[in-house]
Amino acid sequence: MKITKGKIAELLDQPGCEHNHKKESQKNKACKQQAQPGAAQGGCAFDGASIALVPITDAAHLVHGPIACAGNSWGSRGSLSSGPTTYKMGFTTDVSENDVIFGGEKKLYKAIVEVVKRYKPAAVFVYSTCVTALIGDDIDVVCEAVANKYKIPVIPVNSPGFVGSKNLGNRLGGEALLEYVVGTKEPEYTTPYDINLIGEYNVAGEMWGVLPLFERLGIRVLAKITGDARFAEVCQAHRAKLNVMICSKALINMAQKMKEKYNIPYIEESFYGIADMNRCLRNVAASLGDAQLQERVERLIADETAKLDIVLAPYRERLKGKKMVLYTGGVKSWSIISAAQDLGMEVVATSTKKSTEEDIARIKTLLGADGIMLEKGSAAEILKVVERTGADLLVAGGRNQYTALKAKIPFLDINQERHHPYAGYVGLVEMARELDEALHSPIWEQVRKPAPWDLAHHNPTLAHYIH
Repeated sequence: MKITKGKIAELLDQPGCEHNHKKESQKNKACKQQAQPGAAQGGCAFDGASIALVPITDAAHLVHGPIACAGNSWGSRGSLSSGPTTYKMGFTTDVSENDVIFGGEKKLYKAIVEVVKRYKPAAVFVYSTCVTALIGDDIDVVCEAVANKYKIPVIPVNSPGFVGSKNLGNRLGGEALLEYVVGTKEPEYTTPYDINLIGEYNVAGEMWGVLPLFERLGIRVLAKITGDARFAEVCQAHRAKLNVMICSKALINMAQKMKEKYNIPYIEESFYGIADMNRCLRNVAASLGDAQLQERVERLIADETAKLDIVLAPYRERLKGKKMVLYTGGVKSWSIISAAQDLGMEVVATSTKKSTEEDIARIKTLLGADGIMLEKGSAAEILKVVERTGADLLVAGGRNQYTALKAKIPFLDINQERHHPYAGYVGLVEMARELDEALHSPIWEQVRKPAPWDLAHHNPTLAHYIH
């Protein structure tokens, strides 16, 4: 797959995405997320492609570029595996100055062969980076040569960082799957209840709280794209009866093109909160068109809701009326609001960065007239919003953790670096527990007390003992 202006324009002009450049209505205005020169804007295209593909657990992921592009491969993403751990191994060609001068294709060939012989992965994904794309290394040709000789899938991922944003990189990763992986293998059997989950990366093991629900209903997840996935299942994804997009526009191009090529319809759902989880199960059953399946869904929802009411009762009592500022990206900026409201909390502000126009419309509905929407928020601005709204808690990504803690504000990490699953019914219980522990930790009472040296100015006796 060659990266051309036409290909980039095609990916930014997705019919299923509200950030479609060609749409003229005010609601679906042009995408605001194109990267500016010299700015990564929350992650580059290479980062986005690796996020989308690395969770395929039995594959090796080889970065053709300087070693810094490989990053902390083992611990940087919280996508968990129920089996192989090959995906966490950090493979890189470690391009040097000599390679920049003389070319890195031979080095890449040797690296792929070494990975294949030593680790015997199900497949190898090879990622181009800014440096190797600029010097003109043809990774497509190298990958094809190794694949033909060693009879193993070697997939080139042309997503150098400079071509665009992280979201564009997600779609480039999806294009690699569509071109080289999906449709290359047939499943042993199919059922009328086969679905794919697209855009779910099993962060902190979240998917494991949802898959048992589908199993209880008799729905088979044929392919997970890509959380805790195996390469073979992604190859078979073209035989599903329905694609379920999970809280993400990142791989909308996959859903759209699989609809066009394989006639697989798709729906967009969320796993966060009781209302969204219920809606997801109902919509999946309705899309599959089975009346008995719909009856099973209603029984399951009634059973799970009754259990949750009992388990969540003490948390709802302690969290009721607490105010939250939510600063995250994309669909989480509205889907977490629904989960918080299930617990009796009030979300007084949320971010709209990386949100589509449809997301923003949902946020307005959920927040109400008094809700604050932050398009961009510096640390100072977030703290001003917290102070103005009287918020009790900041829920954001890890980079905002120390902003909150220095300001003596309880904090909960909601982004992909977290270690706790919040999806599904069991995930809501975990979220309630984490929110409760963050808000009611005894440390806040202690750190908010005046320091002894501040008290000393008003108490001469205490000042004597301090000095």
